[in-house]
Amino acid sequence: MFRFRACTLALAAALGLMAVPAAAEFELSVYTGWQTSPHSVVKGNDPGGVGAFDFTAGWEGKSGEMPPYYGFRGTWWQSDTLGFALEFNHAKVYADDETLAKNGFNRLEFTDGLNLVTVNVFRRFPGTPTSFTPYVGGGVGIAVPHVDVQTSGGKTFEYQYTGAAVQWVAGASYPLSDRWSVFGEYKGSYSQNKADLASGGTLETNIVTNALNLGVSLNF
Repeated sequence: MFRFRACTLALAAALGLMAVPAAAEFELSVYTGWQTSPHSVVKGNDPGGVGAFDFTAGWEGKSGEMPPYYGFRGTWWQSDTLGFALEFNHAKVYADDETLAKNGFNRLEFTDGLNLVTVNVFRRFPGTPTSFTPYVGGGVGIAVPHVDVQTSGGKTFEYQYTGAAVQWVAGASYPLSDRWSVFGEYKGSYSQNKADLASGGTLETNIVTNALNLGVSLNF
């Protein structure tokens, strides 16, 4: 928990160092969607449990199951085209049944969630022939997943800081009024995850997610 608090405070401090003019437009966005994750290599050691392990895991997103997939984003638009954002993305991955059965795990998931906190830069493209405004963005940050791993060696069930994360986004927004808009976007992410297990071992995996999001934004 100490590493989690320290890294969260460091990220918040980094964002606070950004020079944001008082007149900047602020946009608060919330979204949900359909998120998946391709296979990834999982390796580590579980003393008293499965021992040393190195295998390829199949992941399921289960976006609509509790807790759901969602995210929040605050964007400070410096101009009509350039914005800086702080984002929290609650993605999820569950090891599939075949992965669990073949490798001796009872549970292997990051489901409350694979939490990514990122500082981002966005570029939007106003003035299109339609009312839609396309945008692209990307950012860097940290992964703070809820590690849920259970084997015969014990159960790990806690939030941990596990490594660095990056994300990339492309979408378009549509205004409903002067203050409200809706948007749709593709979001991808990559996170490095090295977790400590209750058995005294470690588990490492690098996870990619792909998501199609729908959301709503309020402008201030």
